[in-house]
Amino acid sequence: MLVFHSHWALLLLPLPLLVWLVLPPFREVTKAIRVPFFEETAEVTGIKPMPGAVVRKPNWVQRLMTPLCWLLLVAAMARPQWIEPPVEKIEAARDLMLAIDLSQSMEARDFTNAKGARVDRLTAVKEVVSEFIARRKTDRIGLIVFGESAFPQAPPTLDHESLQLLLDEVRIGMAGPRTAIGDAIGLAIKMTETSKAPEKVLVLLTDGNDTASRLPPAQAADIAREHHLLIHTIGIGNPAATGEDKVDLVALQDLATRTGGRFFRGENRAGLEQIYATIDQLTPDKAKRLRYSPHIELFWVPLGAAALLFLAYHLVAVVIVYLRRLFRLRASAAA
Repeated sequence: MLVFHSHWALLLLPLPLLVWLVLPPFREVTKAIRVPFFEETAEVTGIKPMPGAVVRKPNWVQRLMTPLCWLLLVAAMARPQWIEPPVEKIEAARDLMLAIDLSQSMEARDFTNAKGARVDRLTAVKEVVSEFIARRKTDRIGLIVFGESAFPQAPPTLDHESLQLLLDEVRIGMAGPRTAIGDAIGLAIKMTETSKAPEKVLVLLTDGNDTASRLPPAQAADIAREHHLLIHTIGIGNPAATGEDKVDLVALQDLATRTGGRFFRGENRAGLEQIYATIDQLTPDKAKRLRYSPHIELFWVPLGAAALLFLAYHLVAVVIVYLRRLFRLRASAAA
């Protein structure tokens, strides 16, 4: 919509009328009348100039242009602005990192998808995590995948559509066959250490035991606590298995406890959905919304219109005077 930023300037509209009513007329005593081409005019008309006061009366164009130009100048001083629809900017109040285990043990087909069909663990996890991401509209979310090593699949971002595409691309074994939980925590610390977000959270999901970390998980958790990174852990493996397939539930619970987070046990898809719903409640949406309406200055429109009117009037006046002089000279020459 159109608004006037300095609307007080509109009070100046009646100023010329008040000046005309209150102040006396301006009088100037001069030795000669200031008229362009005065000598030529007197010579052509044959009228001898007489001493006295002469008041030039404005023509109808001047009577029309004077108040119009004043109106345009006052409008320009009032600073008209066009306010566009408000733009909302969201500043994330939390960095949420998701770490997903891609070791070979995630191939076990002991989970179901949304339709109830048997699928491997990673497929079920990706579906549940995708739904979780869709609900976290105001968080900057990053994705870490880990196996024998930990890799950043996506930095913390508000572009959740791209994040969903990157999540869909993860495959079992792409990070190596073994499990490096400590390195995944260390990578999350590194990816969030320069963040200015008030809260930083890591949700770590694994179905195995740490067998490949260069940084021990317990030490990584202590460092995470120093960097104010809260860790929630989710164990979905079999604690009775051996080797790489065995999930160390005690170690995962210790990691969460060290940082003030929570440990969850996920045995099926329904359990996973409930876990991520609980994390949703533990870390509610927080965002700083900034609303800004762009203002486009339009003072130049009335100011330019007034200048163009003023210039056009004087150009036309000069042309008319010139033409009249030309016609008179031709008429006198013909005579």
